[in-house]
Amino acid sequence: MAALRIIGRRLLASVPLLFVASALTFVLVSLVPGDPARTIAGQHATAEQYRLIRQRLGLDDPLPVQYWHWLKGVLHGDLGSSLFTGEHVASALNTRLPVSLALIVAGTLVSGIVGVALGLAGARRGGALMKLVDVLAMAGLAVPPFWLALVMIAVFAVRLRWFPATGYTAIADDPAGWARSLVLPVLAISLGAVATIAKQTRDSVLDVLGRDFVRVMRANGLSERSIVYRHVLRNAAIPLVTVLGVLMVALIAATVFVESVFAMPGLGRLVTEATVQHDIPLIQGAVLYITLLVIMINLLVDLAYGLLDPRVRAS
Repeated sequence: MAALRIIGRRLLASVPLLFVASALTFVLVSLVPGDPARTIAGQHATAEQYRLIRQRLGLDDPLPVQYWHWLKGVLHGDLGSSLFTGEHVASALNTRLPVSLALIVAGTLVSGIVGVALGLAGARRGGALMKLVDVLAMAGLAVPPFWLALVMIAVFAVRLRWFPATGYTAIADDPAGWARSLVLPVLAISLGAVATIAKQTRDSVLDVLGRDFVRVMRANGLSERSIVYRHVLRNAAIPLVTVLGVLMVALIAATVFVESVFAMPGLGRLVTEATVQHDIPLIQGAVLYITLLVIMINLLVDLAYGLLDPRVRAS
């Protein structure tokens, strides 16, 4: 019941968020220089041809009217069609979504597992390993994902030829090829997240290790392994879940750059191409999907709070 209440409250609070995000995106896209009708018509089109294209696309309507037409379509399950290709927006997004989800999920798993392992080792052993976590944290925050992606392509794809430089292989076609095509992009978006999680894990574990209940368990003869893995990690996980949720949202933004560098057919690359072309329906649909992803991540974080802290379930 507590989980259902959390889900219900989060979904109700998400409705205004979806509306605000879509409306704000519509306004911002309209301010971006560019005219899709002029691009479609071409340089040699007459004024009449240009006017007819604008009228057919609905670009002559006032901005609130354009947004209302789009919103009515969304409420009826229709995200519209691309201004340039004519492809249904939902079909285009559904084709690209698995690529971005694979990057985000794999990046989160790598960041979480490696980051927690490094942070826990740094907290327990200290010394040089603790300093290494600090160095990794600084490097991860300083190095942009797109620059790291270019370096990885130059070293591991061009020079060593271990992994493909660009492209994406569907898992249904070739599972091994799918895994190889994800290695470099996932590493590129995960370095900063690994460093942040490692530092947060180390600090949280050190804080919990200094609490009274840990000293009591040690005095009662419990093994250090049992104390750390059964009690300390559970208490240290609450702030860690918050950081992990924020980093998952940041990974969505990172995929925009990484997918462009590795020429991967994901949502990030689609948004970049649609923005350049001023393809408003495609941009609106992509923003709607990305907003839904953020809402789902926040919902998972709330549910994790309930599992880790009984006080959250009680409230």
